[in-house]
Amino acid sequence: MEASSIEGILSPPILFFFLGMIAVWLKSGLAIPEQISRFLSLYLLIAIGFHGGVELAGSGLDRQVVVVMTTTMLAAVAVPIWVFFILRLKLDTENSAAIAATYGSISAVTFITAVGVLQSLEIPFNGHMVAAMALMESPAIIVGIVLARSFRKPDESADNSDERPTGWSSVFREAFASGPIVLLIGSLVIGMATGSRGWQAMEPVFGTPFKGILVLFLLDMGINAARQLQKLPDSSAFLVTFAILAAVVHAGLGIGLGRILDLGKGDALLLAVLCGSASYIAVPAAAKLALPKANPGLYVPMSLGITFPFNVIVGIPIYLTVINYVWGA
Repeated sequence: MEASSIEGILSPPILFFFLGMIAVWLKSGLAIPEQISRFLSLYLLIAIGFHGGVELAGSGLDRQVVVVMTTTMLAAVAVPIWVFFILRLKLDTENSAAIAATYGSISAVTFITAVGVLQSLEIPFNGHMVAAMALMESPAIIVGIVLARSFRKPDESADNSDERPTGWSSVFREAFASGPIVLLIGSLVIGMATGSRGWQAMEPVFGTPFKGILVLFLLDMGINAARQLQKLPDSSAFLVTFAILAAVVHAGLGIGLGRILDLGKGDALLLAVLCGSASYIAVPAAAKLALPKANPGLYVPMSLGITFPFNVIVGIPIYLTVINYVWGA
């Protein structure tokens, strides 16, 4: 593994993520209060969105930006389809659909972690990748629900079909108007509107403190990931294997798309992370409404307890090593 990838593993945010997991395994009782955890999430979403908007204002919406964002949306639609049919070999329709939506959508936290690694290694990336992240979150949710309702067997049908119209309304709201999405897109737009002038004013808030806030956030995420890992059923070897392979295969897809689109190394890593991550915020919120028979004790621990720590600890350094090799150091 190349030196830059090793530096990524040994960066303070990643090491604090390790510390959070170790604290749970040692039963230390370490915890970050929920309100502080929520503040950290809000801060990072605003910082990433605002800085991405500033960068996007500087580069503009050229042809490559449009192609990149269109490609990422198509990936978010395609991934849950094949994931669904693979999982149907072992699971029922609703659980397959919920997990498919989980792995078709993205993890903003994994993206934020990758941004932190790129910043620590001084590898440049473009602001339009933040817009791509926002666009990739919702399509998989809709695809997963359509698959569930299209392939649901008679004995798996919902208890009250009269609630479907309301369900669809709620689902679209969760997919496109949820708090994190509104905050991210809104911050992106504000960053675009204010440009470099706005960044000069807000850099003391969203620039310099970013890495320190990221450290606290990943400490909290390490604690949560270790707790979710403990909730997986004992007989879940298939799901554990799938959670890891899905990350690797889909990240490989992202790297391949990055090469085809002639992206820079930083953008290619972010695309790999977007494709290889799994949602544990937006999808569970929507699945709770639209797929009530799906078991959150499967798809939440898979995404948060396995795929997320795998990507943070192992995946990002591996993806960066592959990108350096393919692109040429």
